[in-house]
Amino acid sequence: MSMLRDPSTKYSAFPQVNLPDRQWPTRTIIAPPRWLSTDLRDGNQAIVDPMDAHKKNRFFDLLVEIGVKEIEVGFPSAGATEFDFISGLVRSGRIPQDVLVQVLTQSREDLIRTSFASLEGAHAAIVHLYNAVSPAWREVVFGMTRDQVREIAVHGAKVMRDEAGKQPGTDWHFQYSPETFSTAELDFSLEVCEAVMEVLAPTPDHPIILNLPATVEAATPNIYADQVEYFIRNLPNRDSAVISLHTHNDRGTGVAAAELALMAGADRVEGCLFGNGERTGNCCLVTMALNMYTQGVDPGIDFSDIDRVIETVEYCNQIPVHQRHPYGGELVYTAFSGSHQDAIKKGFMALETQNDPHWRVPYLPIDPADLGRSYEAVIRVNSQSGKGGFAWVLEQDQGLKLPKKMQADFSPHVQRMADQLGRELNAADIWEAFRKAYHVKTTDKHFQLVDYEESRASDGTRIFTGRIEVGGTAQSVSGRGNGLISSVMGTLRDAFGVELEVVDYSEHALGAGTDANAAAYLECRTPDGHTIWGCGIDEDVATASVRAVLSAANSARPAK
Repeated sequence: MSMLRDPSTKYSAFPQVNLPDRQWPTRTIIAPPRWLSTDLRDGNQAIVDPMDAHKKNRFFDLLVEIGVKEIEVGFPSAGATEFDFISGLVRSGRIPQDVLVQVLTQSREDLIRTSFASLEGAHAAIVHLYNAVSPAWREVVFGMTRDQVREIAVHGAKVMRDEAGKQPGTDWHFQYSPETFSTAELDFSLEVCEAVMEVLAPTPDHPIILNLPATVEAATPNIYADQVEYFIRNLPNRDSAVISLHTHNDRGTGVAAAELALMAGADRVEGCLFGNGERTGNCCLVTMALNMYTQGVDPGIDFSDIDRVIETVEYCNQIPVHQRHPYGGELVYTAFSGSHQDAIKKGFMALETQNDPHWRVPYLPIDPADLGRSYEAVIRVNSQSGKGGFAWVLEQDQGLKLPKKMQADFSPHVQRMADQLGRELNAADIWEAFRKAYHVKTTDKHFQLVDYEESRASDGTRIFTGRIEVGGTAQSVSGRGNGLISSVMGTLRDAFGVELEVVDYSEHALGAGTDANAAAYLECRTPDGHTIWGCGIDEDVATASVRAVLSAANSARPAK
């Protein structure tokens, strides 16, 4: 083949659907669809090493547990492994009464018979028949006319009908896919589906499932929605058909196409957990279901322990879920940017005081706790982070609520550590940096409190009397002031020449209950105008404030 100067000339825009009065753009999704997982069939055929029986059973159990009610369990005619798994699943009695299993078959008589044989004894099941109908397949792959392609579908439907009649103990449901619907002529897709319906004679009480697959995603999602709306409008006996969607992700819009097609009137969505499937994958059921959840619609699928779902999917598929995959990725609820961290931190603070349950945390479209994720992982710290990030981590890990100005004071310490380590800082790193910066619970301090007593003089002033260890040697000291903190300040000045002026003081409990510790924060100014911060932690709030004074003194230079 000769190379074209402009390769784009090989392609042409997909044609629009003549639907000037389309209704779907004005609609919203207010209820969940019927869900079908095709992980065990479409997903399984798209992985390098197909699942063995153990993995398929584990995946099936997961799907049942999270509430999927329709599961495509395989392609029985593909080989003994598939057939044995499906028939074994039926015989095991592990299929709940409210779960419909589905098998897929091409429209060939021998393959259809094999499919029914695999389901012998099932209380209920769906047999999914398909054949490709679009021009590229008719002309390039099969070399057939429209009439010949339609006859393939009709003959397959007749075999399905007859095979179902041989097993009256099973509640049979039929599904037909005009495969390659997304690239086929709408009038021909309708013609073939009508012919299949004439054979199978569905009713409103026992409808056929007509699946309209975007086998190859060839246009923007609005085109697919137009195709679905056009099909539904022009389908005779619409009330005897469930319209199902099976979108692929060739253009990266498989979820969007399924959402818009639901708005166009479809009833059912097929896909895989985390979008596994041929080529670029199928519609991601996790993303689509949780998109609904964030809009106040209960999807009917339980992802409240999403990490366990991911663990099973990764084990069975041997494909990792990407760190940035919507809702499930390891980093999707994580902020490294300082401005993002600050907004998230303020959002969580606002939740504590608001009077309604609505979720309003910036940058987080869903509450991570609803999916079993912890808040500790929401904000993580690296060299790109701001003070809001490490402050959040300290609060979650240690319970410390640093004053805003102290956050700014601590920020350079965190930045230096991040630059030195060249990696993300974890909670232990940040706590270690804080302890060193403010001499909290460290042994290399210049001043360490041994014990003390406080008393009141006759003139109303407070007297601090105690022992302070300096360089490993305990000294008895005392001082006087208007309160406990000022009396400790006086002691430091008189005994050690450390001159500090208190600018601000705050304290809070660490946790709740009678056993809760207290944290005290002290902002001080040195004679030369430098700001010094101290922090003290103790079971007793008064002792915490004394420790905060000594923390600040350890960072200050003695005046003499």
